[in-house]
Amino acid sequence: MNICIFVDSDVLDINGAGGVADTDLIIFDCDGVLVDSEPLAAKAYERVYEKHGMPGVGADIIAQCIGMKQADIIVRIGELTGHRFPDDAQGDIWAETKALFTEALTPTEGLLPFLQRLPLKRCVASSSSLERIHHSLAVTGLAGFFGDSIFSSSMVKHGKPAPDIFLFAAGRMGADPARCVVIEDSPFGVQGAVAAGMTAIGYTGGGHSHAGHGQQLIAKGARAACASWAEVEASLGAPGMAA
Repeated sequence: MNICIFVDSDVLDINGAGGVADTDLIIFDCDGVLVDSEPLAAKAYERVYEKHGMPGVGADIIAQCIGMKQADIIVRIGELTGHRFPDDAQGDIWAETKALFTEALTPTEGLLPFLQRLPLKRCVASSSSLERIHHSLAVTGLAGFFGDSIFSSSMVKHGKPAPDIFLFAAGRMGADPARCVVIEDSPFGVQGAVAAGMTAIGYTGGGHSHAGHGQQLIAKGARAACASWAEVEASLGAPGMAA
């Protein structure tokens, strides 16, 4: 059963007086929010690590890295498993991921009608490389919704949970951080959005979601945790967006 979790009356900052009129920009994470990529990405890491003689990098390990950029994921896997992935083989991770994405990547369920009705300016701010973001949006038919408004953690000094990517995106889009809403599926992403002074909505509708996922996002500062795009739509309180 899909239930949108709210934080007491704080949700009024999202859909209370003014509703979307108080919001200048919606910032979307990509992986696990726009595209249902996390299970495929986890499979890619597992395959590539095994190829290089380092087994045991399963979904339970990758779940602890969601929201990080690749370089930080490799460091974290090393901390968790003791594996030291060779620098000259890091391109293998994207090659395997790209092949899986090309074959099987889809938008998250219900996203397309949500984007078609969304009356607000929007952009993407992701920990993934620009190549991966563009490929993900292209193979899922989402590229046209965002144009050139795509930002990667490779464009800033510090990745999530630092606020850098969100502040950079808001600056490039000409938006006041206090009037931005960020939709994120990872605790690191929510932390970064809150640190940027933005409102975070947690999204738990991806294939990697698990029991307690929404509460994890709330604990990091999300004002709501929603398991479907219909629930995100309701939490935004956007006039004319009701299905």
